[in-house]
Amino acid sequence: MAQAKPNPPKDTRTRILLVDDHAVVRFGIAQLINRQGDMLVCGEEEDASHALSAIEKLKPDLVIADISLKESSGLELMRNIKARFSRLPVLVVSAHDENVYAEIAFRAGALGYLMKQEALDKIIVAIRRVLSGNVYVSDALAARMLQQQVRGQANLVESPVKGLSDRELEVFQLIGQWKSTGEIAAELHLSVKTIEYYREQIKRKLNLRSAAELTQHATEWVKRESAG
Repeated sequence: MAQAKPNPPKDTRTRILLVDDHAVVRFGIAQLINRQGDMLVCGEEEDASHALSAIEKLKPDLVIADISLKESSGLELMRNIKARFSRLPVLVVSAHDENVYAEIAFRAGALGYLMKQEALDKIIVAIRRVLSGNVYVSDALAARMLQQQVRGQANLVESPVKGLSDRELEVFQLIGQWKSTGEIAAELHLSVKTIEYYREQIKRKLNLRSAAELTQHATEWVKRESAG
């Protein structure tokens, strides 16, 4: 009588899903993760809708996502993950200024925020911190956040953009990418009228007088963000 074959040992490595619209970035992060004996990249996606499908199928233990994704918003992805997979931690790895976006990402559901220029040295530490249930931010941002608590927010000089709501900031960024009101409405799944309202709110908060001035201001801000 033939003996039953033993079941293969279960793979206990931590499964990580990468969501970034730059293949080179995904490749570099995957190389760092897969060198760890207890981690593996189980999948890669470049937009939010496919990322959500991948989460359903692959059951990752952690999602690493950028703020800007192909034809979609990383912030919206985080909100959907928080709503649908409440126990799934998200680590943001982004080129966007952490001083502006980290707090917004945390409100959207992220548990850590890492700038891409620091990823080579810090990403494994950040991953392990988030997987343990703790928040990860850079030492500089942690010191700044502590300073805010000690001295009070009013004593710190902030970028006017920091005063925008999460959705206003998304609209502002898309304006800076020279997208029309209709294109922004389609991308954010909102009405044109709603986007026009956000445009007026942004102009008021940033003390801008015209649509042209708003576009110029947003374009310059996006260029600085991309360079940083």
